Amino acid sequence: MNRRRALLLLLPAALAPAKEKKLSTEDRLALLRGLTAEYAKAKVLIPRSKKHLPIEPNGKWDKDVWEKAAVEFGPAARVGEMVQITKVKIEDDRIELELNNGMKTGPKWYERVEVGVGNSTAPISGRDNVAKAGTYMALVFPKNIEALEVADVKKMLGQVLDFEMRSVTESYMEKLPEPVRKAIEQKRVIEGMDREQVRLAVGQPVRKERRIVDGDELEDWMYGRPPGKLTFVTFTGSKVTKVKDMYAGLGGSTAPELPVQ
Repeated sequence: MNRRRALLLLLPAALAPAKEKKLSTEDRLALLRGLTAEYAKAKVLIPRSKKHLPIEPNGKWDKDVWEKAAVEFGPAARVGEMVQITKVKIEDDRIELELNNGMKTGPKWYERVEVGVGNSTAPISGRDNVAKAGTYMALVFPKNIEALEVADVKKMLGQVLDFEMRSVTESYMEKLPEPVRKAIEQKRVIEGMDREQVRLAVGQPVRKERRIVDGDELEDWMYGRPPGKLTFVTFTGSKVTKVKDMYAGLGGSTAPELPVQ
């Protein structure tokens, strides 16, 4: 009898559905790092849009919404053109992506000018197969996001963006000097890097500030939030001229910098 009661008590727990694994803080950081600054090739025409263009986890998207945006604002990227993810934001039920710096960017006037002789013309700026305009899109889930990896997100976006081809990032990395390439692979910043290389290494900064020192315009990028490690990257012109790490504790206290390994 007791054995039967024990089995009856255990039965509901056995039949209960397994708990969903929620997206942890570590998962979020991995997604932010793995997606920010990534390049992809447009597999469909991607319109410019002030609002995030929705995509479902199964890869479907509302074509009417996309077509209306294309009519209103024009294309951000045509089929075959390269785009870059310049910002990633993760909400409870969506992953928002900014492509090519969003609506802040667009073709320059001279990129639309064509010259020619007779009946043939060509753009004076040429074509480099990289989209000139930006937009926003969002991977929208029916409920709160469960644990995901970067490869999962890329697969969900696979009907719109092609991450599988040999990326521009890989080709670009091969041409970099060995110290810079090694630093990017190790997710750290070194002096001499430019802004694009810094983004590839550690993503978008938490904050940017500009200042003038002895007539030179400096720009500081800050990474991290207290308590914990804070990294300050200083650009003079287009190049990194200083990298400083600090370790902020509770109450605003700081610890000495760790020795370089």
